[in-house]
Amino acid sequence: MQPDETALFGRASLLAAIEGRLAAGGGVALHGPAGIGKSALLDAVATAAGSRGDLVLRLRPARTERALPYAGLADLADQVPAPAAAALPAAQRATLAALRQGVPARSGGPALARRLLLPLLLAQCARQTPVLLVLDDAQWLDAESAELIGFAMRRRPGPRVRVIAAQRCPDAMGRRRAVRLCPAPVSELAVPPLSADDLTALLEAHGLPCRTASRLHEASGGNPFLALALGAATPPGPAWRPAPLPEPARALLRERVAALSAEVADTLLVAALATEPTATMLIRAGREDAERELRLAAAAGAVELDGDAIRFAPPALAQVLAEDAGAARRATVHGALAAAAVDATDAIRHRALQSGRPDAEVARALAAEAQRAAGRGAGRSAAELYLLAADRSPHQLAAQRLDWLVAAARTAATAGAPVLAGRAAEAVLAAEAPPEHRVRARLVLLDLAGQALADMGEMFAAALVEAGDDPVLVGPVRLRLTWAAMVGGDLDATVVEAGRTVTAARLACDPTTEAMVLSTLAQTQRLRGDPQWTRTLERALALPADQVPGWLHLGPRYLAARFAMVDDRLDEARADLLRLLAVAEQDRTGEALVEVLRSLSEVATRAARCRDALRYAHRAVASAQRAGLSPGPTWYTAAVAELAGGSLAAAAGFARRGVRASEQEGDSIYLRRNLHALGQAELRAGNTRAGVDALRRLRDLESVGANDPMIVRWHGDLAGGLARLGEHAEAAATLAEARAAAYRLGAAPGLAGYLDRATAVVLSESGQADSAVRLSAAAARHFEKLRQPIEQAHALLVQGGAERRRRRYAAARVAIGAALTIFLQVDAKPWAEQTERALAGTSAPVTGTPPAELGLTSMEARIATLVRDGASNREIATRLFLSVKTVEATLTRVYRKVGVRSRTQLSSRLAGLGPLSGGADRDHAWRPGGDQVSGPARAVDA
Repeated sequence: MQPDETALFGRASLLAAIEGRLAAGGGVALHGPAGIGKSALLDAVATAAGSRGDLVLRLRPARTERALPYAGLADLADQVPAPAAAALPAAQRATLAALRQGVPARSGGPALARRLLLPLLLAQCARQTPVLLVLDDAQWLDAESAELIGFAMRRRPGPRVRVIAAQRCPDAMGRRRAVRLCPAPVSELAVPPLSADDLTALLEAHGLPCRTASRLHEASGGNPFLALALGAATPPGPAWRPAPLPEPARALLRERVAALSAEVADTLLVAALATEPTATMLIRAGREDAERELRLAAAAGAVELDGDAIRFAPPALAQVLAEDAGAARRATVHGALAAAAVDATDAIRHRALQSGRPDAEVARALAAEAQRAAGRGAGRSAAELYLLAADRSPHQLAAQRLDWLVAAARTAATAGAPVLAGRAAEAVLAAEAPPEHRVRARLVLLDLAGQALADMGEMFAAALVEAGDDPVLVGPVRLRLTWAAMVGGDLDATVVEAGRTVTAARLACDPTTEAMVLSTLAQTQRLRGDPQWTRTLERALALPADQVPGWLHLGPRYLAARFAMVDDRLDEARADLLRLLAVAEQDRTGEALVEVLRSLSEVATRAARCRDALRYAHRAVASAQRAGLSPGPTWYTAAVAELAGGSLAAAAGFARRGVRASEQEGDSIYLRRNLHALGQAELRAGNTRAGVDALRRLRDLESVGANDPMIVRWHGDLAGGLARLGEHAEAAATLAEARAAAYRLGAAPGLAGYLDRATAVVLSESGQADSAVRLSAAAARHFEKLRQPIEQAHALLVQGGAERRRRRYAAARVAIGAALTIFLQVDAKPWAEQTERALAGTSAPVTGTPPAELGLTSMEARIATLVRDGASNREIATRLFLSVKTVEATLTRVYRKVGVRSRTQLSSRLAGLGPLSGGADRDHAWRPGGDQVSGPARAVDA
């Protein structure tokens, strides 16, 4: 994908604020660190001004020009139109000529003439057209030019001369230089870091994989330049291998350090090397003035202070400080931190880091302390200490070294430290380790792969060979093979591998592995429409399995809560998930926590708790980004929540990115679910063809084995979209398929109402409004009994649309008004907006005869419009992506409803009307109530 170099991500509100303040006259001064995007904003403002016909004068000095007197003023003078220069008084013309010829400033005319040059030039230019002066990198502007520009601005050049200036901060020259270069009134604005979502969109536009783009937000601190530099350096290998810090990023961070005083930089070095830096720790380590120096560092944007805690912004700044300090300086600081430590773990860590030489005594002490740290739940510290013990081991401790590496890998993996885990596991595989150690190391690397298990074929093969016939080792490997098959969408292989895993787990007396694989098997059986899933889940729940926080989402209790949600037992699902959340909060890897948050969001959506749904969803997205997890599942959940209570545009954005992420990682499960969310968003936004295309693709993917219509409820959405396009036979077949599956599986109560409502939409589109009213009213009553307000209101909306087709406007207003009341009560914002538009369309017609009053469906109205405009049947079929046969059949129904017998009569009958149903040359927005089908974020999974 080629990025649009002119595109701005996440700057719409800031850009609007800049434009608004410039329109009022005066100036805008921007400030922010290098790479934050100031120049991109200035480019956008300048381009907009130029397109309006303004005269744009641009100045972007370089660092080397700071010592060249009047260099900036000379650059500005060269851009002034010749007529404006010719209109200057003689003294200023001479000064201008001297500047252009490079004559030394003091010999280029009297001082007053130089001072008046820019005010007079700007005044002459402003007489012809508005002027925008764009000053970038004001910190590099030479002092003489800065003084003369400031003089011109203090003379108030008038409302037709506006200035936008940008300055890098921190800056030893002072932050307010850009302000002094602007005319009054001056608005001073900070350019903030990009949000995680906006930065991800930017990086994706530059071709980075979704997971890489998602995790770079924390690493870059939201700085676009730094994120792009880090992304470009990402090696083509496992995510747990950290990329070296690229030189452009290193240079940028060094500039930020260089702008700090030596005392502040020294204090930050101590913080960079500390395990968990706090102001108190720095004082104990000998930085007596740490609090003042930290305030200065925070003002410069180098750190963020949260009470006593210190966090580098971005984190890579600590790496640059440590690497540039040199080994001797680092040893001194580690010695001071060891003396200042308040617990034994921290003290022994810093003592070990003073020297990298092998030492058996130090290695044993580190391992002993690692074991104690693990015992009290300090997993990350324990992993680092085990790894240090291995690194400090002499050759006499070769066997212990391998034990410590395995312990480091496993402890780091469960503590959410993938870099440490990957380094330790790869060290095991690089050594002459016994098979047991190698298998356990490979299991760690498989777990670090996340959703990308499909790419780990060689790792699986090697693990199985090394495991041999030992069921203790074979079971965990087979378990991950089961997950890989399921993620890849091969349900038959999932069942086969699950059976092998159960056998191995029983031989090994491993109930935890058996419970997890039975949970996966139950999920697979349900996806395939196999009613045996209930017995399988009961077997899993009966096992005495450990409830490990990091594996919670793979166990039977979590799956039971998910199935309760899918089966519309929402109160039960919410209660179970809240209990699981208390355990998941202890998960250091973050994956179990993310999954529980996702499920809570989806339950809240179904229960019409829209604010809770958005809160849980966005918390899940943020948690997944921090943990470096695959973003596809959380983007799906966010799309679902946005469909219910946020915005359709945001929902479509999350779903599109979720589709890309799932494609990149071979995750067929969330590819299907994101396609459903995308299809709903497109349909509800009026992009009928795009919505149907997304749902047809989902249908094709589902055909490989997933058959339970309760899991991803796409059938009604697709049927409604097809009916909207005039494909009534395919719409009816889609609903019949879903009803047959529901009957076979004994589906939950909610599915019956969902399919009845979808059928009502198809009937309404087919001209059977009476039947549509009865069916949608019954669906509304059904959802009211189930206490699902959004579903109830959606059914009322369909009922109102069908009533309007029957020309019963009062009944339509009652049904649609009742729907609006419910949507407003539950904060279902996008639904409320659509319902308000539907309510406005329930008044009886005053002039003309719109298509609904003629009894025409949306597709019939579009075809009638094209016939009236002179299109042939073949042209209509091409335009609307239909078959000629479908056009002919639809036109026959139109003739009957309108009461005509020919194309000529139809054209005459419709001659006085504008485009029917909004025109026939585009995909039209669905009129809420009569023409909409999509459910309120009903995409749920198992």
